[in-house]
Amino acid sequence: MSKPAGAAWQTEVMVTLLLDSAQLEVVLSATERAAAFRKRNVQVAREHITKVQLTDDAWSWLRGVPRPGLLVPGVIASGSFESAGGVDFVLVRRRRPSVVVDLDGDAEFQRLVLTTRHGLALVQALRLDVEDEPADVADLVAP
Repeated sequence: MSKPAGAAWQTEVMVTLLLDSAQLEVVLSATERAAAFRKRNVQVAREHITKVQLTDDAWSWLRGVPRPGLLVPGVIASGSFESAGGVDFVLVRRRRPSVVVDLDGDAEFQRLVLTTRHGLALVQALRLDVEDEPADVADLVAP
């Protein structure tokens, strides 16, 4: 099985994150697309990322109701979650380490909540100046 261009990494949720100088892309598998009721990946301009936080309990960060999305409490939350505060994209499985990405000025979402064991690598990679080609955030921060 080959990796997408730019070398991506897969988390235990199977979500793949690509980062380049312009954007962060959440690449979804076919199963994740179905669960999230999405036809395309989530793309966010880096300039819209205002804050990134690591959490051991992503469930406490969920707000609103799935529209469209899937929610089985404690098991999976996936898709767009709408609240008075806006719309969040959520991809959370069980009680695993996660990352919360706050956005400002994005046309589609106000926040991303993603289960990933590579949250720290994402935080570090977002601080770096990177190339125009999408790359694996874990590779960007590797010594």
